[in-house]
Amino acid sequence: MASYFVKLGGNTMINKERLLERFLEYIQIDSPTKLEREFAEHLMKELEKLGLEVYMDDAGEKVGSNSGNVIAKLKGNTDGETILFSAHMDTVSPGEGIKPVIKDGVIYSDGTTVLGGDDKAGIAAIIEAVQTVIEKDIPHGDIEIVFSIFEEGGLFGAKNLDYSKLRAKTGFVLDSGGEPGHIVVQGPAQNKINAKFIGKEAHAGVEPENGISAIQMAAEAISKMKLLRIDEETTANIGFISGGGPTNIVTKEVEFHAEARSLSDEKLKEQTDHMVKCCEEAAEKFGGRVEVDVVNAYSAFKVEEDSEIVQKVKKACENLGFEAITMTSGGGSDTNVLNAKGITAVNLGVGMRLAHTVDEHLYIKDLENAAELVLEIIKEYA
Repeated sequence: MASYFVKLGGNTMINKERLLERFLEYIQIDSPTKLEREFAEHLMKELEKLGLEVYMDDAGEKVGSNSGNVIAKLKGNTDGETILFSAHMDTVSPGEGIKPVIKDGVIYSDGTTVLGGDDKAGIAAIIEAVQTVIEKDIPHGDIEIVFSIFEEGGLFGAKNLDYSKLRAKTGFVLDSGGEPGHIVVQGPAQNKINAKFIGKEAHAGVEPENGISAIQMAAEAISKMKLLRIDEETTANIGFISGGGPTNIVTKEVEFHAEARSLSDEKLKEQTDHMVKCCEEAAEKFGGRVEVDVVNAYSAFKVEEDSEIVQKVKKACENLGFEAITMTSGGGSDTNVLNAKGITAVNLGVGMRLAHTVDEHLYIKDLENAAELVLEIIKEYA
């Protein structure tokens, strides 16, 4: 059963009907990862029509997307601090041909695709709030907007964003599944760990003793690893294994892709080193070799509870009658990258539920509350 926040009084400022129409329009524009161009151009036209300065950077050329990140700016009418709002344009698969269905105040897909609320709900909330600011002549400082590409699978849009176009040192990412009022203030770092085991082929029926099985090495390594929940701050997982061939040949090559995450850089290094050591010891045990590649996918971030940004969001929530809850995430988002680039950022709940599945859904009330919260944050920084 849904739990809705109740406002303490006063009339909503956003246009609820327009917001819903906007979101439904957005999710029906296909924008799978690396194919965000059509949606990006739609957003650019919309932002330009509202009077914002709009720019597309060249991140797409660097990461293999047909679009760059969309960057927009609304000049302030006060000397308030410049603030940034961000969400990502790409959606996971299956995310093409989305057909929305509304039932009892909840938006679903038809069950054959994801809904795309991750993260088009965030985009719709941001644009609706900004349009309301313009229409109602609400005092505001400079507002910067980033709609990123290729967030899913590696945060590549944010990593290659043209930061020279931004002045903001405070940012709000709308990309969390929690309800509006949920504030993600801490997220983990992640290492990608790819291992290739190299053995020696031999006839499995005639002379198997002359072979070195890459499958056996990989199995030994994985069986020795600490995986899944390591402690309250650390996780690890094997996500992909490939290799092998006919059963009458001792397998020469096998590879696996894994990850480790932790809120602690020290624990992340410890877990990563452990997984690498397991690989090396397995290869040595069976007389083969292993090639291990470790890549840091993104850095951890932590924004203190008493920081100005958290206090401002809590005040905005209080103004609206929302319950403000700070929390830690086990996943990565553009928030990780923004913090690493010197922009203090938190990730705000938008309300998407069961994201990355065909059962993804979004309560209309959460979408409305997300837009109201963006608007209220803008007022707080005016």
